[in-house]
Amino acid sequence: MQDLRNKLIRGSGFHAPVPGEVECLDDVLIDVDPDGTIHDVLHPHQESYCGRLDEARAKGSLTELPEGVYLLPGFVDLHIHAPQYPQLGNALDVPLEVWLQKYTFPLEARYADTAFARRAYTVLVDDLVASGTTTAVYYGTIHDEANRLLADICIGKGQRALIGKVAMDNPAECPDYYRDASVGAAVEGTIGLIEHIRNHPDNALNRVMPVVTPRFIPSCTDDLLSELGAIAASHDCHVQTHCSESDWEHGYVQARHGVSDTDSLDRFGLLRRGSVLGHANFISAADMERIRARQAAVAHCPLSNAYFAGSVFPLKAALEKGLHVGLGTDIAGGPAGTMLDSARSAVTASRMLETGTDPELGPDQRSGRGGARIDFRTAFHLATAGGGAALGLPVGQFAPGYQFDAVLIDPQAPFGTLRLWPELHRGDEILQKIVHTASRPNIAQVWIGGVTAPRPEH
Repeated sequence: MQDLRNKLIRGSGFHAPVPGEVECLDDVLIDVDPDGTIHDVLHPHQESYCGRLDEARAKGSLTELPEGVYLLPGFVDLHIHAPQYPQLGNALDVPLEVWLQKYTFPLEARYADTAFARRAYTVLVDDLVASGTTTAVYYGTIHDEANRLLADICIGKGQRALIGKVAMDNPAECPDYYRDASVGAAVEGTIGLIEHIRNHPDNALNRVMPVVTPRFIPSCTDDLLSELGAIAASHDCHVQTHCSESDWEHGYVQARHGVSDTDSLDRFGLLRRGSVLGHANFISAADMERIRARQAAVAHCPLSNAYFAGSVFPLKAALEKGLHVGLGTDIAGGPAGTMLDSARSAVTASRMLETGTDPELGPDQRSGRGGARIDFRTAFHLATAGGGAALGLPVGQFAPGYQFDAVLIDPQAPFGTLRLWPELHRGDEILQKIVHTASRPNIAQVWIGGVTAPRPEH
């Protein structure tokens, strides 16, 4: 099953085109075009099902998946700090300021060494793809060569990705050894990466895209923020940044600009369709309405929020207001690099937000937010179709016009942690088991645009 382009696939699986609802795809036929786009999905009750099955079998274009394995849409990770991967799981016992100044900024500064960058980025992309992340949104560093290298690696390995040169020029908030030398240098690096990606000879399908990336408002001068907003408009680029992640960031922007983080980004032209706002924990109802009106999106990072944000994003409220929301691992503020971990954490965080956490208080006094919880269905949606919708990309579900980005789950895989009992588990109960208990060994195969992603050699 190396290449499923121009094939008819017969198998079972799940997808969740809308929050809270799962569609069980039992013995369906997925017709994939030569370019990896899904042409049609046929169910056994449809009249054309048997004829199409017989035709593909006669032509030798039928691929039948083994009994007992399940197709899921590829996972979409909306928030990854690519250079922080070597730090994953480390320095989680210190305050954010120490984490940044002692560990994170010195590590990111090392990417001036392209040999180190190549080694780290190769392992990162291999590991994420093997874990089912078919679309990734990456923060790079300030280093032009390392950013181009990350793009080259993603293109070479076939991962769908958005990659941004981190822009950070404010000397009051960025260390001397790790910041853009000037507004002009940050602008030049941003435009240079856009052109490198869009003109890459092996990126004709635009599987890798550029994204304008102010690290966050505190790290950027107003002049740079204005320039980046103009670049996003003139080059029609996605935008990624952090928004109201913590009390400090939220208060800093209020003090500096006199408005919320959301309003400030909007004033600089950085809140637009295709903008992905990391965290957004402290946004108000008015901020949510502004984000919705601009058709921007939120990358919900539940695990890193627990470590460094000191808050829980009001996910259910955002979804009810119609915001685009997906999930992010936030490597390495979040110590787990898989979207299944993020999905589980999203469920856990929502339950803690609903019930409150202080056991010394009665159930009615714990300051919980009623109706805040989600379940595995919504978490699965966020990790797949929700992420695709946030980016405006045709990924995250099995439907005509969408890319065949898929993960094959094998409950019988050696060393896997998923256990199913056929006499006990039916329908979306199987998906619930997958979301809550599957691990990387259970991911038997990954396809991006219909092509099998190579397994890592390390």
